[in-house]
Amino acid sequence: MDPNIIYIIIGVSALVVGIIAGKFIFAKNTRNQIAEAEAQAQVIIKEAEIRAETIRKEKELEAKEKFVQMKGEHDKEALERNRKMIEGENRIRQKEQSINQKENNIDRQIKENEAIKENLNRQIELVNIKRTELEKHQEEHIRRLEKIAGLTAEEAKVQLVESLKHEAQTAALGIQQEIIDEAKQKANKEARKIIIQTIQRIAAEQAIENAITVFNLESDEIKGQIIGREGRNIRAIEAATGVDLIVDDTPEAIILSSYDPLRREIARLSLQRLVADGRIHPARIEEIVEKTRKQLEDQIAEIGERTVIELGIHGLHKDLVRVVGKMRFRSSYGQNLLMHSREVANLCGVMAAELGLNPKLAKRAGLLHDIGKVPDEETELSHALLGAKLAEKYGENPAVVNAIGAHHDEMEMQYVISPIVQACDAISGARPGARREIMQQYLQRIKDLENLALAYQGVEKAYAIQAGRELRVIVEAEKVTDSDSDRLSFEIAQKIQNEMTFPGQIKVTVIREKRAVNVAR
Repeated sequence: MDPNIIYIIIGVSALVVGIIAGKFIFAKNTRNQIAEAEAQAQVIIKEAEIRAETIRKEKELEAKEKFVQMKGEHDKEALERNRKMIEGENRIRQKEQSINQKENNIDRQIKENEAIKENLNRQIELVNIKRTELEKHQEEHIRRLEKIAGLTAEEAKVQLVESLKHEAQTAALGIQQEIIDEAKQKANKEARKIIIQTIQRIAAEQAIENAITVFNLESDEIKGQIIGREGRNIRAIEAATGVDLIVDDTPEAIILSSYDPLRREIARLSLQRLVADGRIHPARIEEIVEKTRKQLEDQIAEIGERTVIELGIHGLHKDLVRVVGKMRFRSSYGQNLLMHSREVANLCGVMAAELGLNPKLAKRAGLLHDIGKVPDEETELSHALLGAKLAEKYGENPAVVNAIGAHHDEMEMQYVISPIVQACDAISGARPGARREIMQQYLQRIKDLENLALAYQGVEKAYAIQAGRELRVIVEAEKVTDSDSDRLSFEIAQKIQNEMTFPGQIKVTVIREKRAVNVAR
């Protein structure tokens, strides 16, 4: 602060103090006190002037010290700036030296690259000359090869490509066969295990039914009563039952012949009652046959109920229960239909349990899969589609309906139990002794098997042996190579698998034999 201002402030303060003191003294009305106050004011003013001078000198000293300090800091900063400028100049000089050195190196490298480029150009010219000479030699060599082989380069290339293509196809066929075999082994390993365990756990009685029933008699005298006067009794029985009665020289026996087991059973029971009653005449025959037919209807319902109870199947419609009972008197390829359906149901239940599926649903589908074989009326639908239609009509589960309709691949499989029912149906029908094949169908299957192989080019003869379980194909050695034999065997096996229906498996053996014959004279 300016010292003059300080002096003024001190003076004003002293004056104010004097005035105050004066007023105080004036209040006391004493002149002495006023004088003393003025004297004290003068003293205070002098002291204030002295103190102000002292403060001024101190401030001047502080200002000088601060100036010196600021000057020192300024000099120090100037020195630091000079040092940094010197260091920057040094770095610039070093960079200039480095740049100059790099420029020298670049110039030297450019000169070296020019020399290398000239050398490479000379080498390229030499290579072009050698290439031209080599092409000439190669053309000459190709002309000589064409002259020797009698083929042009393009013709040789085509033959080479065809040869490689043929070899590649043969190799690919072999690899394909190996992949298919390996996949089948891995994929069918667990399936075989489950199927074998299922077959072993479900034992089924196998008995092929015939189209005849032998009715035993106590004596041959009863034959005459059954025949009746001029054969009227036997004609009445045949008319009422639809069964042929064969009375021959067989002692104490009459043969009942019919392809319908239900009719044969009605005829057998009716004859049994007539013989036991002793009254055999056309009116009595018609009465007994009608009673037997009604009794058999009740027996059919009882058989159906007993079957579903034994299998643990609940909630089956009463009409479907009656159809199940009628299976007892139906057969398929000589195999009793009810026994077959019960076995399929048990197989399906076990297999579904092994696979973690619903065994009750699978067992239900297995029991009903052949209900289309016992229709109440004639229809043009196959038994699988008719069975699916009946099951749907009586409110069966969609999975059961699909399994029934798809077990012969006549409907697309949409549920997991469908292939299980198909597999179990095949297992039950393929058991040794379960079914018999009609001779005409067997002969036709053998003939179709041989004709399928004869349709391939190069096949000379084809023989189906071992009841159609093996096909031996004899090919012409001039037209079929060894590699072609492998391919032919694979293709025939695949075609048989895709186009034919057969039990078990068929082994395809292709035989290629080369014979060289000469005559010595």
